[in-house]
Order: sequence, then C-alpha cells, then structure tokens
Amino acid sequence: MATCPECDAEIEVDEFDVDKGDQLSCPDCGSNLEVVSLSPIELDVAPDSDEDEEDLDADAVVEDDAAPKEDDDEDEDDDDEEDEGWDE
Repeated sequence: MATCPECDAEIEVDEFDVDKGDQLSCPDCGSNLEVVSLSPIELDVAPDSDEDEEDLDADAVVEDDAAPKEDDDEDEDDDDEEDEGWDE
C-alpha cells in the first residue's frame, strides 16, 4: 500500500510490479504520481510532461542559435574558388 500525496487515498501497489521512476495515476483524484521509493513504496506528484517538452524545445532553439555562422561563409567561399578553377 502507498498513499497519494495529493488526496491521502490509499493506493494498492505491488512492489514487484513497479520500479523506481514508474508513473501511475491515483484512482481517487486522478493525479499523476511517480514511484520515488520501493522499500517502503512512496509516491510523489509526477512532473508535468508539458513542462518537460517545453524545456526540450527551448534547448533545441538555444543549440541552433549557438551554431557558428562563420563556418558556413567559409564553405561558400571555398566553393567559389573551386568553381573558378574549373572555368580555366
């Protein structure tokens, strides 16, 4: 047995069926819960997946902006020099 941290409902959880980090839902209040301890079984409110997705999107934008722009310009200049060599 475990207790929901939101509504204090008793939740039947088989310690052999769950692992630390597993998520489940409280049958009484519907809160998303995460298994934080196995012996004894303890549950905590799970982080919102929407917030995690927003964090990942923000990281992707930062990585794109951090890419050096100078390398792209140098590659174009090298291509122009090679093209000039072919014309001669």
